[in-house]
Amino acid sequence: MAHHTFNTRLLLLLMVAMLWQPFKAQNNIQPPVQDSVIVRLVTFYPGSEVFSLFGHTELRVTQGDADYYYNYGVFDFNTPNFVYRFVKGDAEYLCAPLQPQYATYGMEGRRMVEQRLNLTQDEARRVRDYLIINSQPGNNTYVYQYLGDNCSTRPRDIIEMALGDSIHYASLTDSVTYRDMMSRYTANYPWEQFGIDLVLGSGLDVPLDVRQRMFIPMALMQAVGQATVTRDGRQVPLVSDTEVVVDGSEQGTVLPPTPWWRSPMAAACLLLMLTVLLTVSDLRRRKVTRWFDTALFAIFGLAGCVLFFLMFCSVREATFPNYNALWVNPLMLFPAVSVWFKGMRRPLRVYHGVNLIVILLTALSWPWLPQVANAAFFPLMAVPALRSFNFFINNKV
Repeated sequence: MAHHTFNTRLLLLLMVAMLWQPFKAQNNIQPPVQDSVIVRLVTFYPGSEVFSLFGHTELRVTQGDADYYYNYGVFDFNTPNFVYRFVKGDAEYLCAPLQPQYATYGMEGRRMVEQRLNLTQDEARRVRDYLIINSQPGNNTYVYQYLGDNCSTRPRDIIEMALGDSIHYASLTDSVTYRDMMSRYTANYPWEQFGIDLVLGSGLDVPLDVRQRMFIPMALMQAVGQATVTRDGRQVPLVSDTEVVVDGSEQGTVLPPTPWWRSPMAAACLLLMLTVLLTVSDLRRRKVTRWFDTALFAIFGLAGCVLFFLMFCSVREATFPNYNALWVNPLMLFPAVSVWFKGMRRPLRVYHGVNLIVILLTALSWPWLPQVANAAFFPLMAVPALRSFNFFINNKV
């Protein structure tokens, strides 16, 4: 997946290497006719960093002395407004032809598998020529999307472009969603999965066809390994040879499991326990601990602002609809501020009554909603619900 990141220093090294030692065909010097073009699909298994959890894919093209790994996962983090553009969904990534000494930069220790594709020379040259043109300045940028257009789906599309209707994928035997597939690779990273579950909505929970699953590099590798192509009226394997270039765990180099006491569920339960104790105390004293409500609803409200930005301003995939907006939304900034003004008691009581009902209905109806919830969401839903209940009871009009 195109979560693999390159810093500015490496980007400059790559550009220098590309300028000084270009692919022969890129300078209109054709490779010797007798040299065959060989195309390999290269898969790197997950790394330990967040951006590498879903693995990485490259296409390797060799012809004679020319040997390049085409990488669609290159970006410059120092590009102006990169973080904002990434969140908004219009960040540009690059296609860079890397020489072998650069192809594994940042991948040290990760399992690396190369699959030689069973292409005719016409098909292989089609891939080579497309990659040469697509890596030229002016052609080498694309708008990255984590599900539909990344470093794994681009090689898939190029292989399909070369083969046309002759490629056939194996039939599916199971049903999975984007969220299912992503959760397999974030099992040891519960906070990352929590973030995914919070900001990405029901679009992650639709059943995937075989092509859609290839947004994950290892799924692409498996699909290509099982695919066939039509040759002279018969089906032959798409992969003619598989080589494990770097041996290693099929789980990659991910970190050990996160201890339970550092998980989102533990944090959510701790916050809920604190809220229960404080709410019981408030009900006994017939008071409202305003500083707690301000801090709590401000955090939920700001998180809601991020959610609404992604839903209504971002062009990111699977951000709308998102049913988490029912219990995390910008309206929560209203009680965070108005709790300090006596004249706002009546409208604030109405807000808390409505908020309590909405959260309760959301929690009860979630099993029937078309979106999977993170388990930690339910104790978190209870927190603002309890505070709304407290205010509603202790501020009778």
